[in-house]
Amino acid sequence: MYPQGTVERLPVVRDDGSTAIPGLYVAGDLAGVPLLKFSQESGTQVVRTIAQDPKLKASATPEGAVDVAILGAGVAGVSAAMECRKHNLSYVILEAEEPFATIADFPKKKPIYLYPTEMKPTGDLNVSAGVKEDLLKELCLQLERSDLQIQSGFRATHVERSGDLLVVRSDSDASIKARRVIVAIGRTGDFRHLNVPGEDLEKVFHQLYDPAAFAGQKVLVLGGGDSAAEAAIAIAEAGGEVTLSYRSRELTRPKPENVERAHALFSDTPLPGRIFPLFQTTVKHIHNDRVDLLHSESRETITIANDSTLVQIGREAPLDFFRHSGIPIQGEWRPMRIATFAAFLLFCVWLYNWKAGGFFGELWQARGWFPFNINTLLPDSFSDPSTLLGTLRISLGSPAFYYTFVYSVVVTVFGIQRIRRRRTPYVKWQTIALIAIQVLPLFLLPEIILPWLGHNGMFDHGILGGIADALFPVDGSAQGRQYWRTSGFILAWPLFLYNFFTDQPMVWWLVIGCIQTFVLIPGMIYFWGKGAYCGWICSCGALAETLGDTHRQKMPHGPFWSKLNMVGQVILWLAVALMLVRIAGWIWPHSVAGAIFDYAFSGKHYVNITDAQGYYLRTEIHHNVVNYKWIVDVTLSGVIGVGFYFWYSGRVWCRHFCPLAALMHIFAKFSRFRIIPEKKKCISCNVCTSVCHQGIDVMNFANRGIAMEDPECVRCSACVQMCPTGVLQFGQVDKDGNVIKLDKLAASPVLMRESSPPEQS
Repeated sequence: MYPQGTVERLPVVRDDGSTAIPGLYVAGDLAGVPLLKFSQESGTQVVRTIAQDPKLKASATPEGAVDVAILGAGVAGVSAAMECRKHNLSYVILEAEEPFATIADFPKKKPIYLYPTEMKPTGDLNVSAGVKEDLLKELCLQLERSDLQIQSGFRATHVERSGDLLVVRSDSDASIKARRVIVAIGRTGDFRHLNVPGEDLEKVFHQLYDPAAFAGQKVLVLGGGDSAAEAAIAIAEAGGEVTLSYRSRELTRPKPENVERAHALFSDTPLPGRIFPLFQTTVKHIHNDRVDLLHSESRETITIANDSTLVQIGREAPLDFFRHSGIPIQGEWRPMRIATFAAFLLFCVWLYNWKAGGFFGELWQARGWFPFNINTLLPDSFSDPSTLLGTLRISLGSPAFYYTFVYSVVVTVFGIQRIRRRRTPYVKWQTIALIAIQVLPLFLLPEIILPWLGHNGMFDHGILGGIADALFPVDGSAQGRQYWRTSGFILAWPLFLYNFFTDQPMVWWLVIGCIQTFVLIPGMIYFWGKGAYCGWICSCGALAETLGDTHRQKMPHGPFWSKLNMVGQVILWLAVALMLVRIAGWIWPHSVAGAIFDYAFSGKHYVNITDAQGYYLRTEIHHNVVNYKWIVDVTLSGVIGVGFYFWYSGRVWCRHFCPLAALMHIFAKFSRFRIIPEKKKCISCNVCTSVCHQGIDVMNFANRGIAMEDPECVRCSACVQMCPTGVLQFGQVDKDGNVIKLDKLAASPVLMRESSPPEQS
């Protein structure tokens, strides 16, 4: 079982800081990475975006309002205010407590990690000190010199619209009107709670101010991040007897410096000035003089003597402010979200039923609705099938043409947008490959090129005719042959089954399919991982990486969703079973195997009709929708796979249900492909995990400095590209886990900047 991390819920914020509320922006921790420099940079950049807004320039600021109201006097808020002044924008900073309150609440002498070290944020605010007290002094001095307008004691509750203005409301009924609002309040909301008996005792703390206050005490520190590690170290060095309880097997999340310092203080027994680690434990009950801990594997209760308990498991983001302001929260379902999801899902039900020739498709054809009446709408110049226009006319009469055409257009348009948005060589060439494969072999070849050649006699005789007979049998369709089978060149078994589940064996397709599935794909996976196919070739991946690119962060994470991945294994073995039954039907044509296959795959069963005396009259074919085609190919791959796109990311089918992906998971166990982390750069920001639309807990591997080997990975490069400190790279390892090669195709903007030569002044 691979690690299953969860993702913190945050407000939905676009790359430029804007939200669903026009004119309301988010800067700082809540907009992205919880790092000082990134918060500073985001505050500056949001104001620059606002200053370039033509609507803001087109009219004057109403009396009694300001151009920009900034909520929060932290690093992001102060940087934003300084930038406002440079652009001649009127502003006010609204602060509930005191400037830089979050930093002021840090423990004494807390080290400040100014990652990434080479990053130089734009704007006028400077940060350079590496210890809490020095940093606070440095920031307050700059604030004093800047003489910024700060309204203290203003605790904002929500933002609402009043005409062209936004109104910031407070808990004291005070309000501020502004043309634009920047929310820079940070992630430091209410402390997370354990929800165990005794948590409300006076000896339980959620914040460390002075480690010396715990000297000589038996202190339990709960948590496994940097705050917990730093608190345990500081209290031990101050003379406290520290027990560190953490639910995982080891410390992986803290920065390497903190892990090293903590390990140096570890002791096998509780001792003053030392840290006694109790891993894989959680709190069961807090008493006045002791604490009961539960070991997650042995289920044994461990009781330790205790004077004070320090809970360092983080804080909840202040989401109520955003909810009251009407800003969506990632992963939360509101009535409008539910309604639009249901409406789109119903549309997909109609679309895939129509495309697959179900009830809606038959009704459409019987009524002669578009596209079945296309012949009556086109001019005579489209009548000759040997011309491109004539071939196109025939293709225009099929629902599959329109679906594939729209599919190709969507992949192309959103692919171009993705290239412009991501701007790395990896994304550029990956997207070009996906567009080219979708447009050429999956659309133009079966719908136009091959039919046009066929209508011009190219496949009537000779070698080409023999190849066409083997791959595209003659049928009674308007195009004359089954050119749709060309999908089998790209979509391998058991993803595409129709070239294998035939009444009579199509030998060449069986050979091609075996080479694809059991030679070419395993070879690609050995060197480049499952994503060499899923992320660079497959049409399902093409839509996910283009249309789904801006929705990848919506994939649910956690144990339940990972267990759902096993459905793909079930479908895989169902496909294998059907293949064996199909082969049996070929070998023994008159056996029950053929009837079983027809019923299980396509829902066909045969009924002999007799007269009153029992004499045979005819055989009728009956259909039902409880079969592989309609459940797997239409419902799971189509309706759910596409219908869930804008709510659960574009990889729902790929991750949970695809039988080829399930087969490739087996091949991936022998792969050399890995995502290689540089642990010392990891800041545990969880961005890599949050953007993985396969639900992989990438941060868990990066925290430990272990090459990521989860077979769910599709090489989309999102985790590599979005990592703010350049921790991750694609590469290969040997059987002992040693790195033997790193990819040359750059996927990380941070590493691209680090490797580029400095600009000449």
